[in-house]
Amino acid sequence: MVAPVATCRLVLITGASSGIGQALALQYARQGWRLALVARRTDLIKTWLSPLEISAERYHVYSADVADPDSMVAMARACLDGQGVPDVVVANAGISIGVDSAQRRDLDVMARILATNVLGVAATFGPFIHAMTARGSGALVGIGSVAGIRGLPGHGGYCASKAAVISYCESLRGELRASGVQVLTICPGYIATPLTQNNRYKMPFLMSADDFAAQAVRAIEAGASYRVIPWQMGIVAKVLRLLPNWLFDKAFAGRPRKPRAISD
Repeated sequence: MVAPVATCRLVLITGASSGIGQALALQYARQGWRLALVARRTDLIKTWLSPLEISAERYHVYSADVADPDSMVAMARACLDGQGVPDVVVANAGISIGVDSAQRRDLDVMARILATNVLGVAATFGPFIHAMTARGSGALVGIGSVAGIRGLPGHGGYCASKAAVISYCESLRGELRASGVQVLTICPGYIATPLTQNNRYKMPFLMSADDFAAQAVRAIEAGASYRVIPWQMGIVAKVLRLLPNWLFDKAFAGRPRKPRAISD
């Protein structure tokens, strides 16, 4: 017997237009969840959704910018009014651009990275915290990165932003510990998405977005407070934490820079 749509669990995912966000949405859709899909480019969501023949009652697409807190508050109100309190909120939206701190214009790029990747997580979680704590259940999931473990040359903006996501989620986990609301951090390694397709360096243990999503959903269901996916990158992350600075610097000397937004 198929459960009524209204009783199916609800997941909200930002950055759902492509990449990891799209893969997570598809994974949850296969499991019968209702979907609240958030992105600036809602036309892209509708493009990949339309062939799937998912009942219109099971999803809603919201146009919002995670870097604009007022936009996210308006989106959350619409979601709460139209679909109810989510069971899982995934703060996935993010950008990855190389920066050169010696270039003034790159500082504006870095500000955009931090606004999207860090403020965007807080702006995604914030409007749902009161409703979820009042209910006494749910999960807030921040998508970090192995790049947040140590600062990689040429990746200063992205590494700094993901380090901040990891620390922010850890702080929020402690704050909400007694509320019944879980805060989880999922750190992807190298995932084949539009975000990584222009990387000019080797990406060990590269995995597909679909495989990542399947493992991430299992980790969320298991209530893992922190998980690196794939597991091989979890080992790499632990080794990176332990490396003394001189050895870390030597190992990553000459690593190609992430492509900048504006080339000289």
